[in-house]
Amino acid sequence: MLRGDPTREGLTRGGRLATACAIASVSWGLGYADALDGVLEVRAAYVNIDKGVFLLHARIEYPNGPAIRGALRDGQTLTFDLDARVDRERRFWFSAGIVAVTLRRELSYHAVSQRFVVRDARSGDQESFATLDEALAYLGKVEAWPIVVEPQLDNGNYTISVRAAVRRGHLPASLRAILFWTNDWVRVSEWYSWVLPV
Repeated sequence: MLRGDPTREGLTRGGRLATACAIASVSWGLGYADALDGVLEVRAAYVNIDKGVFLLHARIEYPNGPAIRGALRDGQTLTFDLDARVDRERRFWFSAGIVAVTLRRELSYHAVSQRFVVRDARSGDQESFATLDEALAYLGKVEAWPIVVEPQLDNGNYTISVRAAVRRGHLPASLRAILFWTNDWVRVSEWYSWVLPV
């Protein structure tokens, strides 16, 4: 009776196991890499001035897909940032940064109430929504966010730039133990810039 080489057989079995693990992790990774596919864009933005305060209004379109829904239902939190910066243009040198601020909000799914919850990271204020579409529409509207006051600006030319970002926030403890090796999802839009009326 012929027997195979035990060393070779062990390597083959180990190789098959390693291949299966690699395929599983690649397909799992691809599923999550697609999570932020879709449009992420600042559609419109402008400022108005109220009592010397420049208030930003913006409309953002965020990605929406089954992987995002699944991640939220699995207990993950998504963080939505809106970055705004004001730069003073200089004639013979780089622009000087005057202000850089971030509006940070978190989106999670509350399984007991079956509602999507948006929380302002700074104030802690919360809003809840029956559907993900409603929550994303709320996140996509920024109204009268104060970004700069007139005393911070002197004579000169200024530009304001706005960009949106979405990333995975914290995981529940049960998932953190299983998914410790994964990278966070991060997606950032292009800057939307215009001349600031001073």
